[in-house]
Amino acid sequence: MKISILSGIVIAGIGLISSCSNPGDKTSAGNTRIADKILQQADDGTISLKLEKADCYADMSQPTNNTAEWNVMVSKTGRFNVWLSSATMDTTKLHYRDQVQVTVHDIRLAANPGLDRIIPNSGDVRYPYFKADSYLGSMFIQDTGLYSIQVISDMIIPKEYEGKGPSGADITRLLSVSFTPTTR
Repeated sequence: MKISILSGIVIAGIGLISSCSNPGDKTSAGNTRIADKILQQADDGTISLKLEKADCYADMSQPTNNTAEWNVMVSKTGRFNVWLSSATMDTTKLHYRDQVQVTVHDIRLAANPGLDRIIPNSGDVRYPYFKADSYLGSMFIQDTGLYSIQVISDMIIPKEYEGKGPSGADITRLLSVSFTPTTR
């Protein structure tokens, strides 16, 4: 009896947190398959995390606490440059209210996204948006294995809230986070 109640709570919790996930990631019973949610590191060591593949936790009354989370299998360790990609209409300023926080295990990086690269004809966004890449800093990942990577930002907006309420989400939207290995 206790096990069935606990499993029901776990299944209900997984269903509530998957608002950013692709609906194609569901089983026929509507449950998220955890093994399907683990992302793999690319052969060159890059870790690419798109927002639509994340589990998101959003509180529109306090959007600065909105969180996206991915489970990633890290097979190559080392130092990584952390880049944030945004869709923006304003090529002079990104409209993030607060620092974006990236957490891997117990390592945390916090930075204000800047306009380091503008990609005008990116296939990731449609007009009137441009893709903007922001360098957030670097992190060292020491061990291989399964990691939970979290991003906290006011620009993690659930699709049902885009264009509603007082946010810069109409001008700027978070698209993805990537970790690129550094070379010596």
